[in-house]
Order: sequence, then structure tokens, then C-alpha cells
Amino acid sequence: MDNFQIETAQNVSIQQNVAGIGERILAYLIDLSVIIVYFIIIIFLKEMLGDNRGDQWAFWMTMGLPPFLYFLMWETFWDGKTPGKATMKIKVARLDGSRPAFSNYLIRWLLHLLDVTLAFGGVAVVTILLNGRGQRLGDMAAGTTVISERQRVQFHQTILVDIPEDYVAIYPQVTVFNDQEMRKIKAIYTDAKRHADHTIILELSKKVSTLMDVTPQEKPLQFVGKVIADYNYYTQKL
Repeated sequence: MDNFQIETAQNVSIQQNVAGIGERILAYLIDLSVIIVYFIIIIFLKEMLGDNRGDQWAFWMTMGLPPFLYFLMWETFWDGKTPGKATMKIKVARLDGSRPAFSNYLIRWLLHLLDVTLAFGGVAVVTILLNGRGQRLGDMAAGTTVISERQRVQFHQTILVDIPEDYVAIYPQVTVFNDQEMRKIKAIYTDAKRHADHTIILELSKKVSTLMDVTPQEKPLQFVGKVIADYNYYTQKL
């Protein structure tokens, strides 16, 4: 399935992964359980109060409205989530990762009656598996999908590194870089270090020191690592 990459205002790329079919089924079963519990409570209270008078049809039509609008209301007012989706850490999102409008939620809810309710989920499952982008018929019509919130930004993909409280920085010149540039430096550095590619490390060290207009006090490997740590210190600790 496709991944969706979102660029935040802080220049951090966030990979949004399409929710798995298993996660969506479990989320639906949880939501179905909530609806069942709701009806059990209504029946219990009705029996306890002994309310067998009046227009029963009107009563059950009124009491049936919350379950009928369950998915539409929860997703609209809870950022694409229902209790089941929140439990499974998944939510509805547009294909570009942005938050859907009410019209998007409305379209997928209307078609929910077709590919989930009336077909007992069979049409939805088949469509999701064949579509490749985590979309049932409602999602395809609404331009949405269901994404997982479990996989956030991976630590090695950010500029972040762990630095101790008593850390001492020595290269204030690192502020010539911005977050995006430092993230690229860290990515090259991490990859080269993993593959023991000393040539890349040496070239990276030369490039970084030239841009910073400094003479490294350490060997290339240690210098680039120090630059990354110093950048974190000057941009986050101060």
C-alpha cells in the first residue's frame, strides 16, 4: 500500500502509512460493540422504567438515530476517528494526508451503508485489498483513506539526537544551516557511518566545515557527529 508523506512547518517529513485491513476490521468490531452496548442500555432502562406506553415506533426511531449517525458524527467531530479507530490508532484522512471536510465524511458515510452495512463488509474488504491505497468504495468516492497513527517520524529521519544536560557545544557556526539541510547532513552521515564509507564521511566533513568556515578540531567522523549534536544544542536547548 502507498505511504503518504507530509512536510510540516518545521521541515520534518512525516510518513503516514495506510491502515491495515486487520486494524480496520478490529476498529469496526469495537465500534459495533459500542453500538450494541448502547442498545442494551436503552432496553434495560426502558424495562426498568416500565415504559411500554406511547408510540413505540417513534421511540425506537429516536433512540436509533445516534447509532445510525454514529460513524458520521464521530469522524466529523473527532478528527476522522471513532472510538474503535482511536483504539486502533487509525483515522480517516484525505489522500494528501490532510483533514477531510464534512462533505468527505458525508460521502463515505452514505456509501458505508452500501459497502459495509448491507454487504456485511464484504464489498469493503475486497475493494480495500484490490485498491492498493486502503480505500473502500466510500473512500474512493470521497477522496479519502484510513491511515495509521502508529508509525510517526522515525528518529533517524529527523535532526534530533540525544545530548546530555551538561553538553558543551563548540561550533556556534552550525546555525548557518536550517532544519532541512541538517536533516540531509544527518541522513548522509548516518548512512555512510552504517556502511563504513569513509570517503563519503571525509567529503561531507569538508563540505560542512567549508560552509561553516571553521577548521575541524576532530577527525571527520567525530566532527560531523559533533556538528549534528551542536545544531541540536543551539536550536533546541537555548
